[in-house]
Amino acid sequence: MKRLFSFLLIAIVLNSCSEYQKVLKNEDVKAKYDMAEKFYDEGDFKRANRLLEQIAPKYIGKPQGERVMFFLADSYFQTRDYNMAGYQFERFLKSYPKSDKAAEAAFYGAKSYYELSPNYSLDQTDTDKALVKLQNFINTHPDSEYLVEANIMAKELTTKKERKSFEIAKQFNTIGEFDYTFLTPAVTAFDNFISDNPGSVYREDALYYKFDAATNLALNSYEFLKKERLNDAKDAYLSFVKYFPESKYLKEANKTLEKLEKELQNYSK
Repeated sequence: MKRLFSFLLIAIVLNSCSEYQKVLKNEDVKAKYDMAEKFYDEGDFKRANRLLEQIAPKYIGKPQGERVMFFLADSYFQTRDYNMAGYQFERFLKSYPKSDKAAEAAFYGAKSYYELSPNYSLDQTDTDKALVKLQNFINTHPDSEYLVEANIMAKELTTKKERKSFEIAKQFNTIGEFDYTFLTPAVTAFDNFISDNPGSVYREDALYYKFDAATNLALNSYEFLKKERLNDAKDAYLSFVKYFPESKYLKEANKTLEKLEKELQNYSK
């Protein structure tokens, strides 16, 4: 009985494949539309996509055009071709801005770029595109069912960009341990990060490492610059403990402050 069932299943699959190939190769647009819709409804997005690609130009300006274009864009998304999905959702919105599917298309268009966003250490062009599109979606569809997910994605991408900026500043500081000339850009980079990202999850780290960079800069400065830079480093410490009085870095920061105070005593005399 099991063997009979297996043979029947194979026969059905082969017949389905054969029918699909016939429709794919012929010129009957209606047959392609019907089969594409059948595959789409069944979740067979790969085969639906091939048929939709063929017929989409034929339905431009026709009543079914809106449906075909949305299915085409979504079939790209479902098959993880996010570059094409983003492009096709944009085309859909330009062609049918008042569609009932406009909010869904805007969301999945933005999500396509979200899926393309790479590791924080790489170029963030797609991250920037995704953030712009997500923010536009959030602003124009405040009551959407997708709003919560859009906000979560936007926050994740924002944090990714913050990490990139923070890691660049931290790298300057690390190199500065071996090359004094990198300490000034490190302090500047941390200053810029703190100013540009007031609510960042990396704010505590940035304030501490700014203090660390400023201290090393002061201790390695020429004598005529030293007093001013020691005071700058002390100000960085005060700013750090003001915002994070119970920081995980506090013990180390207090040890560093003691070094600064000893150096500053030379100038008080």
